[in-house]
Amino acid sequence: MHMDIFTPVSLGDLELANRVVMAPLTRMRSGAGGVPGDLVVEHYRQRASLGLIITEGTYPNHEGQAFVGQPGIVTDEQVAGWRRVAEAVHARGGRIVMQVMHGGRVTHPDVNGGRRVVAPSAVAIDGEGHTEKGRQPYPVPHALTAEEARAALDDFVTASRRAVQEAGLDGVEIHGANGYLLHEFLSPAANRRTDEYGGSPQNRARFVAEVVTAVAGAVGPGRVGLRISPEHNIQDAVETDRDDVLATYGHLMDRLRPLGLAYLSVLHREPAGDLVQELRRRFGGKLIANSGFSSPTTREEAVALIEAAHADAVAVGRAVIANPDLVERWQGGHAENAPRPELFYSPGAEGYTDYPFLQAV
Repeated sequence: MHMDIFTPVSLGDLELANRVVMAPLTRMRSGAGGVPGDLVVEHYRQRASLGLIITEGTYPNHEGQAFVGQPGIVTDEQVAGWRRVAEAVHARGGRIVMQVMHGGRVTHPDVNGGRRVVAPSAVAIDGEGHTEKGRQPYPVPHALTAEEARAALDDFVTASRRAVQEAGLDGVEIHGANGYLLHEFLSPAANRRTDEYGGSPQNRARFVAEVVTAVAGAVGPGRVGLRISPEHNIQDAVETDRDDVLATYGHLMDRLRPLGLAYLSVLHREPAGDLVQELRRRFGGKLIANSGFSSPTTREEAVALIEAAHADAVAVGRAVIANPDLVERWQGGHAENAPRPELFYSPGAEGYTDYPFLQAV
């Protein structure tokens, strides 16, 4: 059967009308309270024709907030805001899952409300982050005890339950990528622990496996995806030893395979390469590929990934920011709006909900 990016696909319990997926995109438009409002509702509503929307990273506890203006799924007001988002997307026939993201050491007390900054080990990121008081160096994080790590796991579970059962989203994507808390456990550069959560590849994979397993138990495995970014090497979650990467992530896939998760999303510059395809094989389920950060994913690349059966769906970022009706444009071979990167993280509607639809051009 000829696979085509515009054909339906099921990822676990998620029935997608097409294989173009909105990648999780931090946009910082949810204000000091982290509550998605009218602007955020409209942004996601506009993009409901994509096969699946994966929301921006959303914090499961206040310590885990990584960005000013990032939404959460902790308070009742946040849950109510997300319920409006889900209803708006569903009213247009769309599917939406929440990316649950704990920022780990990629934050600052002037971002997360004066709370502590936590990580697997007390190792700071070499660099500066944006805070409410301008750019500041990343602090040395508090190394979580095993008990505190399990409390964070419980927060992932509660957040996922609230996203699906209270806010009505179709599922959750657990963020194990890009140098945030879960990726910090996986990376030997960030994880210097000597307990059951550190040292060997198996131990470094353990916490992520436990979190995903617990979330799958709470909301159903067919509604849970995991995002990973092996060898991405950003925010000091460095992974430069391919053998160690394969051992760590391979063990993680072996632990997850029996769960029957909805999907695995992999951010990697070579989605068709040996590493990603080996992890896909060991995962044994559906793969969302994201070639990601270095260059924007084009129509040609997305189509080729599906036609060559290198992935079951493709996550697209910048083109979706600029084109709410990207699927229609790609299907009809229409021109695309150009993204305006200078407005990606600005506070208002400009560069967020004002990109024109085809019929408006």
